[in-house]
Amino acid sequence: MTKVTMTVNGKTVSGEVKGNTLLTEFLREDLRLTGTHVGCDTSQCGACVVHVNGEAVKSCTMFAAEADGAEVKTVEGMANADGSLSVIQQAFQDYHGLQCGFCTPGMVMSAAALLKDNPKPTEAEVRDYLEGNICRCTGYHNIVRAIMAASGQDVPAVAAE
Repeated sequence: MTKVTMTVNGKTVSGEVKGNTLLTEFLREDLRLTGTHVGCDTSQCGACVVHVNGEAVKSCTMFAAEADGAEVKTVEGMANADGSLSVIQQAFQDYHGLQCGFCTPGMVMSAAALLKDNPKPTEAEVRDYLEGNICRCTGYHNIVRAIMAASGQDVPAVAAE
């Protein structure tokens, strides 16, 4: 067992993990932060995206021990300090960028990473950035609209692709 300590959503946390414990497992099972979803365990779906030291990471591909000393942000840490929804979360609600909700935490975290690096993306850039996230329900149109709205841009009539 290895002791890991990291800052998760602004709070310092520690735990004992086996060498093969994935970050998703540590977050969900040890810390009970169940917003980070496990959809595929193969790094294809993006439901497990979290931010590690400010970068979007598929947490099913990272060992918990690799995050020792890191700053980790999960979807539970996305809300504003007063508990209200962040701009991105509110846009997902306003533009119905979800359906069953399973992929939503990963989409929100990916959207936040995109908008940090590219505050005013085009529709094509949003779609390209989301290629690592799978949604089986929405067809992506409302997700793209939500991200465009969160960027402060006019929301286009998103073309079916």
